[in-house]
Amino acid sequence: MFAVLKKEINTFFASPIGYLVIAVFLVLNGLFLWVFKGEFNILDNGYADISSFFLLAPWILIFLVPAVTMRSFSDERKQGTLELLLTKPISHLQIVLGKYFGALVLVIIAIVPTLLYVYTVYQLGNPIGNLDVGSTLGSYFGLLFLVASYTAIGVFASSLSDNQIVAFIVAIFICFFFYFGFDGIANFNLFGNNLYFENLGMQSHFKSMSRGVLDTRDLIYFLSIAAFFIILTKLNIKSYKR
Repeated sequence: MFAVLKKEINTFFASPIGYLVIAVFLVLNGLFLWVFKGEFNILDNGYADISSFFLLAPWILIFLVPAVTMRSFSDERKQGTLELLLTKPISHLQIVLGKYFGALVLVIIAIVPTLLYVYTVYQLGNPIGNLDVGSTLGSYFGLLFLVASYTAIGVFASSLSDNQIVAFIVAIFICFFFYFGFDGIANFNLFGNNLYFENLGMQSHFKSMSRGVLDTRDLIYFLSIAAFFIILTKLNIKSYKR
């Protein structure tokens, strides 16, 4: 598994892809949070609060994570190297986990520099340090678990086709549905228990963690989503071998 993980990370940074992903994520967030006028602009809000970043980041990551994961298995299938990889003396699960953690590490590397936003807002507070640290830490934990789920979905989508664009679009659709779809269904009030449908979506659990309280139900939810799509990916490549 570690050999696959190392290969994935080396592949990302041997080409412009890894650097481009990190740059795009940081530039987009920086523009919306500090330059463009609007509801996300921290300076316009007038409060020592970084909640705008945690409202914006999940939507940017819906596109960014699939861009990272779309080549995971699609590229292997297109080049005909997946069959060779499956003959290696490692299990299918180890192959999937190697691909998964390789993509996850890259996305986490892209998130780490955003801690500079926290430091900046911390210093801009009046008085200095007037920042809800608990809520901020909870939001970062929530973002990491959200990214873990997005990445699992993206790797699964990549295993469905040898076309990276198809994998990219499928991953965006599934991520969007799990993040916003259930909330959208609940808003239509088509069923009696709207709270049940909201709790099926990632947005509800991410907002819960953003309050600074780490509820085991939220952690189990995100881990279950990630595990579910990792298992689906394993089954998919197993059937491909046949």
